[in-house]
Amino acid sequence: MACEYCNSGKTKMRTAEEKKTLQNRVNRIAGQINGINKMIEEDRYCGDILTQLAAIDKSIKSLASVILEAHMHSCVVKAAKEGDDTVIDEVVELFKRFN
Repeated sequence: MACEYCNSGKTKMRTAEEKKTLQNRVNRIAGQINGINKMIEEDRYCGDILTQLAAIDKSIKSLASVILEAHMHSCVVKAAKEGDDTVIDEVVELFKRFN
């Protein structure tokens, strides 16, 4: 995912295809969450709900990894080439959040 330098206005330009891919993943996660809500309404077994929660957790982490990888390959590389060392601190904080 190529981008303009992310720290410039804190935006990232994505292609229509990139947006669609990310949005599909987010929509899938939203569907999983709605499914859990329905399971709760139907008094489903705790273990089944927990299994679905684990699947959502994995889906969110996978999405975060995709976005982080794109960020590293585009925004972080560009910032480093431009001599912006603050981007390293940002990356460290991002890793802490998703660890």
